[in-house]
Formats: sequence, structure tokens, C-alpha cells
Amino acid sequence: MKVDRLISIVLVLLDKNRISAQELADMFEVSLRTIYRDIDAIELAGIPIRSTSGVGGGFEIMPNYKIDKKVFSTADLSAILIGLSSISNMIQSDELRNALAKVKSFIPTERAKEIELKVNQIYIDFSQWIGNSNIQSYIEIIKVALQENKLLSFDYIAHRGNKTTRVVEPYQLVLKSTHWYLYGYCLKRNDFRLFRLSRMSTLQKQKETFIPRDYQKPKLEFADVLATLQTNIKIRIHKSIVDRVLDYCPYENFIPDDKEHYIVSFPFIENDYYYDIVLSFGDKCECLEPLHVREKMKQRIYDIASLYKK
Repeated sequence: MKVDRLISIVLVLLDKNRISAQELADMFEVSLRTIYRDIDAIELAGIPIRSTSGVGGGFEIMPNYKIDKKVFSTADLSAILIGLSSISNMIQSDELRNALAKVKSFIPTERAKEIELKVNQIYIDFSQWIGNSNIQSYIEIIKVALQENKLLSFDYIAHRGNKTTRVVEPYQLVLKSTHWYLYGYCLKRNDFRLFRLSRMSTLQKQKETFIPRDYQKPKLEFADVLATLQTNIKIRIHKSIVDRVLDYCPYENFIPDDKEHYIVSFPFIENDYYYDIVLSFGDKCECLEPLHVREKMKQRIYDIASLYKK
């Protein structure tokens, strides 16, 4: 007896005034005997179902148990559909498709067009423009491992290119700032770790299962840490890269310098990642201060130039 079929039958009964056993059997592609067993199970769960015989007969939930579809506002249904549709763009599963279908069953006919317009006003697509083509398949592997409590193994490229082989107990699949991560207990480090999917290779679900351990969710909000580490540097940029710089700081940080340039107070942490960001602006950006950051930028540019002189 499948629980999802029982839930679906309940939703169908809530949606219709009355439906015959044969219609239910055809809808769920099971025998009449199975439908009668399902109805008995639903009644045992405390949901009052009334059956009538003869022409036009069938099953129905007692009227006083009916859920009024109007209990969901247009905004409620739109928000649910936007969320489910956005996730289903990246994570393919029967559960999500069924959930979408069930939520749509609550939409009254007279409000269907209005809700469709509201849902289409916001479109969220988590798929990448470019990047690692393995991400989608890795998400599917991790999702199954999470459901089955199976170990995962993979090769991982860590900081500064160090490559290691990991075996991990998976606990969460995390999307943070357009990047997917696996949060799990690493048997190599004997601790919880956050692994970026784009840095994985040869990901495989193992046959071994594990007993889930207590854990705390990963810390994904770093505002307090950034407040202590982050400073602002002064850069001079050409107007042609304003759109790119806006990805990292608000327009309030821009002061016109002349018709072609801006002086920008740019958020910065002294590590390779932030130096690489500034370097990515190429000859359209000059670091003005502080002096020690400017000098390090000059050294990095010199090192790059030296590489191409060989």
C-alpha cells in the first residue's frame, strides 16, 4: 500500500463531490480490490468517507470534513507554486511533480488564470549558464544517497589545488550564492565539512549505509565574520565595467571622477579570491589605495606578465 497513493486519493476526494471506485482504479492504475483496501485504510486514519451505490454512486468525504479551497488565497497558492516550480527546474523528482499537481488541484477554476499570471511574474532558474556539466547528475546522486542514508565517495580538489579522496555521510544539499554544496560528515577528517559540487569528481553512491548522527546545520551567514575581515579599498574604474562592479557593491559607492571614470569604494578581503576579482577587471580598473594592496596588485600583474614572456 503506497502512502503517496492514499494521499492522492484523499486530495481527489476533497476536490470532487463524488467519484466511483472504477474511476479511482483507472486514475491510479490499480485494481478495484486495491481501491477498496485504500478506502478502508483512509477511514481507519480518521477521515470519514461515505459510499453510495447505484447509478451516480461512489465515494465522497463527508461534507462537514470538506476543506474549502478558498482557504488558500491567490497569494498563498502563487507563492507555493513559485517555490515548487523553481526547485523542480533544478531537481527532477516524482515527488516534486506530484506536489505541484496536488497544489494545482486546489486552484478553483474561476481563479486559475489569475494565479497563472501571478506565478509567471516571477521565474527562478537555478541552472547555470556555463560551468561544470556534472552538477545536475551529482545533485541526483546526492539526493538518492540522502534518502537512503548511503555513503558517498568522491575525489575533491581543495584549497590551492590539493586533491584528496573522501568518503562522506551526506546530510544536506545546500544552494548558496548560485553554488551547490554537500554538507556531510567526512570520514577522513572525522568532522563535518561543506563540499562544493563543482570541485568534486568521480562521485559515487556506495552500498554501505550509515546511522545518521546528530548534527548542527552548516553556518551559511557570514555577515559577522565579514564585518571583522572586510575593508574597503579605493579603485578607479572605466564606465564600461560599471555593470560588473555593481555585482560586488552598491551604486552609492561610486563617485564620478570624470566623464569616463568612477572612483569606487570597493569591499575587499586580503586573500587570493578578492585579488583575483580586482584583476578580472583588467586594464579598466586601477587600485589607488591602500598602498600595500596596490603594491601586491603590481606584483601579481608582473608575475602574470612574466609567465607570458617565457
